[in-house]
This record gives sequence, structure tokens and C-alpha cells, in this order.
Amino acid sequence: MTMRWKMQAALAVLAAFAGPAAAQQGADLLIRGGTIYDGSEGNKGYTGDIAITGDRITYVGPKANVTARRTIDAKGMVVAPGFIDGHNHSQRWLDNPDAKERRVEPFLAQGVTTVIIGVDGRGEIELKSQFDRYRRTGTGPNMASYVGYSTIRERIIGQDARAPNPAELATEKQLVAKGMCEGALGLSTGLFYAPQSFAKTDEIIELAKEASKRGGIYDTHQRDESSYSIGIIASTQEVLRIGREANIPVHFSHIKALGEDVWGKSADVIRLINEAKARGQNVTANQYPWLASHTGLSAALVPRWVVDGGYPAMIKRFNDTALMPKIRQEMTDNLRRRNGPHAILFSNPGKPWSGKYLDEVAKEWKVDPIEAAIRILRQTERESIVSFNMSQGDVDNFMKQPWVSTSSDGGSNHPRTYSSLSIKYDEYVKKRKVIDLPTYVRRSSGLAADQYSLVQRGYLKNGYYADIVVFNPNTFAPKSDYVHPAVLSTGVTNLVVNGKLAIDNGKFTDALSGRPLPRTPKAGSCT
Repeated sequence: MTMRWKMQAALAVLAAFAGPAAAQQGADLLIRGGTIYDGSEGNKGYTGDIAITGDRITYVGPKANVTARRTIDAKGMVVAPGFIDGHNHSQRWLDNPDAKERRVEPFLAQGVTTVIIGVDGRGEIELKSQFDRYRRTGTGPNMASYVGYSTIRERIIGQDARAPNPAELATEKQLVAKGMCEGALGLSTGLFYAPQSFAKTDEIIELAKEASKRGGIYDTHQRDESSYSIGIIASTQEVLRIGREANIPVHFSHIKALGEDVWGKSADVIRLINEAKARGQNVTANQYPWLASHTGLSAALVPRWVVDGGYPAMIKRFNDTALMPKIRQEMTDNLRRRNGPHAILFSNPGKPWSGKYLDEVAKEWKVDPIEAAIRILRQTERESIVSFNMSQGDVDNFMKQPWVSTSSDGGSNHPRTYSSLSIKYDEYVKKRKVIDLPTYVRRSSGLAADQYSLVQRGYLKNGYYADIVVFNPNTFAPKSDYVHPAVLSTGVTNLVVNGKLAIDNGKFTDALSGRPLPRTPKAGSCT
């Protein structure tokens, strides 16, 4: 450790124990007179001030007796910890050579200061290289990442529906360990998606053990949120089994009950999780506040056995007249699970079917919906859809649980990319009062920081990193919708990331002050 870093660490320790007296020495930035919600459980909000020096909070409390280089009048505003998006696909912005793109404005405009990437099993293995690149180029928000099972499996096995042999499994385990030792939060999977769906539970347990040894968590888009394969209840039990047998905290990513077959089963899923927690198991979840999901057309409709071997193998099976009756029947069943052709909206831009529902396309082409879907899949491997498949009751039920934090699953042609944090406030706090404002802040900051073990983030406390959102409670709202998904939210007046203003008086700045947040592996686990 260099002398410079030693001095900064020492100052941080001093700041962490500093109280109001330390704030008398002056600050770089003072946020004065806002209603402060500090991210902790039970905090009901109070009028106060926050002083920031460098990248740290040096005072938070009723009234700061301090001079500052810059003062922001936050009277009438909500002041909260910067929001943490627990399931995020923002790599296309973070990796962009254009500095403006790397600001990741859709999320900053919602008050997000930290994104969790590498989800659905798609996290990088060489995380040190990825984090070094982000440090070098600069990004708008902070980011933390998982090491991804899909990335590992495709490197070792490819797209085939088979189990790894002993040597391949050993290599998979080594790659999980490598990712963990380079700063991964844990292991992520997307067992609904091929080729991850071909994995048996025992394989995942063995890989999760490697993350557990190094202090990580197991994050999963579970195998079935509906009735596609083993069903939502058995799938939930599988996640809990992985946690027990691998001795690892488990985190359900964007927990939901997908499709009419399982509407109402949120109560059963919640019961299973609460029973596991009562037995001492560490179980949490995140959720996005929408009634429609976003996925690939192939993932939604095509049976997994048809995509064994990848896209070319799928097309070959489409050309097999003997197989097509079976394929069409199973695709018909899957379309029913998705609530029918009127509930499938094509979201990729620039295609003849873009912005249309599957039943509209089928009518235009004078074919049935399954034939229309197959024609589209023959033309493009990656066609994405918005799928209207959730019930309001289930969404509300999950949102009320004290172990469910906020996420967007954003990164696609869906309004959740631009509006998840804002619609949760506008719709579920202000209008429908499913949760209250302190709970909203808690689930979008402190709870998430605890779930992902983000050190000195997620709370407004002396000595913590200065990630802070200031928003107008009257105007913080979504502006995007399913037809116009790429419209920025409104109402965030100021956003601070590591002490720097990313949004100042409602306008984006040029700051790229986000940082990688690698998790420190358990002592002695990477030697």
C-alpha cells in the first residue's frame, strides 16, 4: 500500500468516528435543510444537513455549523442514500468509448449511484481486468459484479445439454474461485436460460461452494418462475437447497410469479422463504416494480431441448418436418404461459414487427401466432420481447416483504431501464401506498447495501462514502412507457457519487466519479 493510500485510509477511519465537531472545520459541499432518510430500518425522516469533504460524509444531523465551498438548498426535498440497483444490465453503457454514454444517464436520472452487474449468470470471469478498465475510463455510477455461471459453462462446455465430466467440473470450480478472488460478489446463475438450464442442481451446489469458501453469495434468476419445467415451488425449493448444501446466502433476483398458471403463488413462495429464514438460512431477494418482464423470444417460447447445441441446431430442428408438430405444440403451451399472443410485444427497434404485438403480426401475415414467431426466429437469433405476465397482487405481496430490495433488470428496450426507481416511488408509494417513503428508501439503499456487503455504502452516516440523492417528492416520476421506453425520469435535482455532483440542479455534469466495488474475499481463501 502506497503512502498516499495509507493517509487516505487513516483519514477515512478518523472521519468514521467524527461527529458534528469535525464538521466545524469546513466542507466541500453542504446539503442543507432537506428531509433526510438515512437508509436505516425504522428511520422516519427529519430535517437536517449533510456535509461532504472529499468522497466522504463528514456530518449528518439536524443542523451543521459549518462553512462549505458550495451549499445546496434542499428545503422541501427528500435527501437519501444514493440508490442501489441490485439487478442491472448496464454494461453496454459502462463499456462504451463515449464518455457521455459511460455516465449511464438512464440510471443516474433515477437516483441510482451503484449498479450490480454480471447477473443472470453472465458475469465476467476476469473481473480484475474489467474493474481496471472502469477505473481507467471512468463511469457515472459505482458498480459491483458477480462471476457468472453462463460465462463459465459456455467456455467449458458450450451450448450442449450435458453435464460436465470430472475434469470439466474441476475447471468450472477453478473459474468460480478466480472470479471470487478478483472481487466478485458471488456466483450468479440464470437457470431459466439455455445452456444454464441444462445444469443439474448438484453441479450448481459444487460451484456455489467455491463462492461460499470466499465469503460470497449465490444470486439466481431461478430455474422456473412459472410452470415451464419444475414449477415455481420446486424451483424455489431448489434455490433454498443450494443455499443449505453450499452453506451460502441465497438471493432471488427479480422475484416474481410469471403467468396465470402461478398467479397467487407469491404467498407460497414467501412462506417457503420465511420458513427457511426462521431455520437460520440467509435468504433475500430483489424485485422490479413492473407487470411485464423482458426476455428473448426464443427463451419465452422455444422448448429447451430445441436449443440444445445453440441457434444453428434450433434452425435445423425447425427444418425437420417430423419434429415440427411437437415443437409447435410445446411452443403453444409456452405462449399460453405468457398469457397469449396479445401479451407479447416486440421491443427491438428497426424491424417490420417492432412495436407490435404477436397477434397483430400474425394477423398482418395471415398466419397463426406460432408460425409468426417461428418466421421471426428464422430471421434473427436475438429478438427481444416485453411480456405482460404478472398480477398486481403478487407484485404488491413481494414488495411488502422486509427482505426484498429494489432492482430494475434494466438495460433493454423496456421502460424499467429508465423508470424502475421512479415508478416504484410514484406508483407504489405516492399513489397506491403499498409501502411508505421510509421503506422505499430503505429497500433501495441500506437493505441492498447489506445484502451485497457494500462497505460504507447505502447509508447516510459519518465516514461513509458520499453517494447521495436529492429529489423533489412532487416531481420524481417516470416518463417512459412500453411504447416509448427510452425517456428519462424527472425529479432528481442533485446526485452525488463519491463526493462529486453527477447531477447538479437537474442537469447532468461531466463527472465520471463512479468506482468498481470489488468484494474482498474471505481472508486466506485466495492463497
